[in-house]
Amino acid sequence: MLLDRAFYEREDVVGIARDLIGKVIVSEIDGKRTALVITEAEAYCGATDRACHAFGNRRTPRTEVMYAAGGHAYVYLCYGIHRLFNVVTNRAEKADAVLIRAGVPLEGLAHMLQRRKHQRLTPRLSAGPGTLTQALGIELLHNHHDLTLGQLLWLEDRGIKPPPGAIQATPRIGIDYAGEDALLPWRFVWKDVPVDAFL
Repeated sequence: MLLDRAFYEREDVVGIARDLIGKVIVSEIDGKRTALVITEAEAYCGATDRACHAFGNRRTPRTEVMYAAGGHAYVYLCYGIHRLFNVVTNRAEKADAVLIRAGVPLEGLAHMLQRRKHQRLTPRLSAGPGTLTQALGIELLHNHHDLTLGQLLWLEDRGIKPPPGAIQATPRIGIDYAGEDALLPWRFVWKDVPVDAFL
């Protein structure tokens, strides 16, 4: 089932990040259909979160998409190398988002291996936010894409549920600059899911 605007426009970005564990990202890019089950996600809470790009209501050409209605893609370049995929949440002007950090293959494994220049499936295929976008074919041109259209790039609920106790909440990664906000347990990880669990 395609995730609709109502899913993304909820006010609780932390709850949405947790809810995204087990959801499916689908891409149909360059005629290649690929899909990953989300296993790791981080919440970023708009104007009040020092780790968020929109902290203090900062508006720049890069962050402008964060002020769109929930359900849009926020894709940006990190360290000049990695393209990172985020899901904008909450209502327009709130600037909350969830960074999708990792997933495991569900469809289109051959395409993912080709994009990542891997010979075989290993946990490294899509175990980080930069490798995930590469495996799915997500580029900067997909920034601001409407994920509720069910075209090109979207998210689905296919009834995949982590078992009880499988989701771990931890502090987010790589945000030491954020002071006390760096300690917030807003990163959610599906622990110990095998890389071939859904193939």
